[in-house]
Amino acid sequence: MNALLPERIVCLTEETTETLYLIGEAKRIVGISGFTVRPPQARQEKPRVSAFTSAKIEKILALSPDLVLGFSDLQADIAADLIRAGVTVMVFNHRSVDGILGMIRTLGAMVGAPDRAETLAGDCERHLNQARSQIRMPRPRVYFEEWDEPQISAIRWVSELIGFAGGEDIFPELAKCPEGKGRIIADPLEVVRRQPDIIIGSWCGKKFRPEKVAARMGWESVPAVRCGALFEIKSAEILQPGPAALTDGLARLRAIIDGWHAAKGLAQ
Repeated sequence: MNALLPERIVCLTEETTETLYLIGEAKRIVGISGFTVRPPQARQEKPRVSAFTSAKIEKILALSPDLVLGFSDLQADIAADLIRAGVTVMVFNHRSVDGILGMIRTLGAMVGAPDRAETLAGDCERHLNQARSQIRMPRPRVYFEEWDEPQISAIRWVSELIGFAGGEDIFPELAKCPEGKGRIIADPLEVVRRQPDIIIGSWCGKKFRPEKVAARMGWESVPAVRCGALFEIKSAEILQPGPAALTDGLARLRAIIDGWHAAKGLAQ
């Protein structure tokens, strides 16, 4: 056992938990986020000690962690409280596909499993490259909605995955904004003007309601609404910036876009 490596890790978000399981280092995890669903056994094996923007600090401290892993500025207050309590904290802040791959490799190095992490990252890269090599034309225009009230469009890694899957994000300029408030669509009719062929909803854990989207004022002229091309991807599959997004999330995007091609009668 290497005394320099963390042995008791608390993961405040799902992607680090999933990554540690996938590289065979689940034994190091002593606490997880209450929103964790991947892998399913984590919820049975590990105590839940946090939400996303809140955490049970005393419960975390009682686990005597030598490392706490978080994500983004939204967990800055939790991180600060833990740091003041003497805990070592690492907060990832990635927003892109490359950032996800970098997180996997960095985390693997932190727990002494760089080779297994490199294998996982390499497998994800091959999956991405295979998808890109099979892109079919034309590319459908895709509106991805992360939240409905207010309407928030795709974060950067989702926008990039839409591209890997063969679609075109209709709000690429908003995808560059790391915070959700920067991706709010001020005028819902801007979606109408951009005429998406496909609408995908992933409402951060809330069930997507395609009938409500289709009934929005003025949206009856949107190609996706006229053709009934409204779909849901579960947030756990695509809105966690970890391996799931690069595998299951990408696969779901590809299936939706392939289905659009098939419905249009477009050749392979």
